[in-house]
Parts: sequence; structure tokens; C-alpha cells
Amino acid sequence: MPGPAPGRAAPEPGGPVPPGAPGDRQRGGRAVTSTDLPLTGLRVLVTRPREQAEALAQRLQALGAEPLLLPTITFAPPDDWSPLDHALHRLDRYAWVIFTSVNGVRFVVERLRALGYSPRRLQRPKKAAIGPATATALRRQGLAVDFLPTRYVAEAIVEEMGDVRDQRILLPRADIARQALPHLLQERGALVDEVVAYRTLPAPLEPARLEALFRQGLDVVTFTSPSTARPLTERPWVRQRLREGVIVACIGPITARTVERAGLPVHVVAQEHTVAGLVEALAAFVEASLEARPSEVRDLEDER
Repeated sequence: MPGPAPGRAAPEPGGPVPPGAPGDRQRGGRAVTSTDLPLTGLRVLVTRPREQAEALAQRLQALGAEPLLLPTITFAPPDDWSPLDHALHRLDRYAWVIFTSVNGVRFVVERLRALGYSPRRLQRPKKAAIGPATATALRRQGLAVDFLPTRYVAEAIVEEMGDVRDQRILLPRADIARQALPHLLQERGALVDEVVAYRTLPAPLEPARLEALFRQGLDVVTFTSPSTARPLTERPWVRQRLREGVIVACIGPITARTVERAGLPVHVVAQEHTVAGLVEALAAFVEASLEARPSEVRDLEDER
């Protein structure tokens, strides 16, 4: 029997399954059998920015789901480039540059080029990446990654980096990034320069488009950061619709806490806080939900 989705218990066989969970006989208007792909027939809302949604959509499709793209956030340059420019002109004074997102890498590299520098200007300081996608973005620029934590959250960076006392560290981040990382580094004696490399903004969302998605049937909503969740969870009528049998899947505990604070249940939390980990956890939850209704699965097999 498959284990529970990481971070959440699986439904007990014969016990209660979250309303609308995919142990139902129909998904997306068709019967589902035990030989189908794990996410067959599920309509899954992808809230990532459009330029980053493809990887998640492809993984969902590979497991039989129908991804529905609805970007809830977008990115823009900072209101004032001067703090970042000041840091980039003086990179030789930093022991470390810590990147906490793919977007941080993108905006820093683009700004280096705008200032007449090559991305190789980042070679001298050591570079840390919060997760594998951020590390890949650095390597694509020809830059080595000196540190990657075993858990892809800010707290793990601080716990695993070692002694940072009196080391000057640059944090190029979003304007709404959590303050845990700079505060924890400062507590350990680091000299931290936190600068805004980009802004995270709510994407325009048409109520009619949202209503149409719910009316046509929505099985799962995925959130890959607190900022992707807020534009939906802050709308009372959307919260109500999400309580009506929609599986809520989050990339990690920080995102899950944001959703839960809005009064919504979270059914799936990825143990590995990556797109791959999110899809794996969702598939495990769906398979466990099917096993929680064994008689229904047998009935469906008889109908083949």
C-alpha cells in the first residue's frame, strides 16, 4: 500500500476521505480504474507565474492530469535599482551571495549585464542556492554552486552553512521575502546586506475566469509559494469554493501555513520542496484515497 502523502496522513481504508477526493468513481466526467495513471482525469489548477508553470504542468500531464494555468503572481524590477547596483559594483567585498529563488538569479544576472558586467563577476564570492532549481539557474550561467542545503527552506541554509561570523553576505531577494533568513544569519554574527532584486505582484485575475474554472470542475489547486496562494485565499468566495471538495496541495510547510491561516484545509504538503516533490506527494495522496475505497475500485474494474 502506498504511504501517505509526505506531511499529511493518508486516509484510513474504509475511513473518511476528504470531500471530493479522487476515490470517487468519476474524474473529469469519466470512470477511473486501478490501471490508469495516478492523476488520470484530475483537473489541476497551476498558480505559478506563466514563465515558470511549464515544468509543473508537464509533470502533471505525465501522470494523467489536466493542468489549468492561472498565474496568480507576476514579477517586476525593483522601484529603485540603486541598492542592488551598489552591491553588484562591490561584489569583491562579499564572502557569500545567497540566492533564494530562480527569479533572484534571473534579475541579478540581467542587472549585471545592464551595468556592463558578465555573470562571471559572481565567480569570486561563494554562492548558495536554496534549492535545486535555483542551483540549476546559476549553473546555466556558468557559475558554480558552493552550497545547497539538504532541506530547501531558509532555516536549513543557516543551520547547515557553518560558521558565518563576521562574514559579509549579500541577499538579493524579492520585496516580500520572509525575514527569517537575514535575521538568523545576523544572530550568528554575519554581516548581511539584503537588497531588493525584484518585486512580486498579484497578477490580474478576472472573477469570471475563476468562476468558470470552478463551474467546469476543479479537483486540485496547487500553491508553490505563499505569494501564489494569497491572491486566491484572500477572496472569501474563492475560499468557500475551495472548501467544496477541492484538494489543496502545497509545495512546503511555509506555503501550507499561509493557506491554513486563511481557514482552508491543506491535504498535501511536499516533503521535498520542489515541483517534482509536489507532484509526487499529490500522486501518493490520490492513490491512498483510492485505496481508502477498495470496494469502489473493484466495482470499476468489473465495469471494464
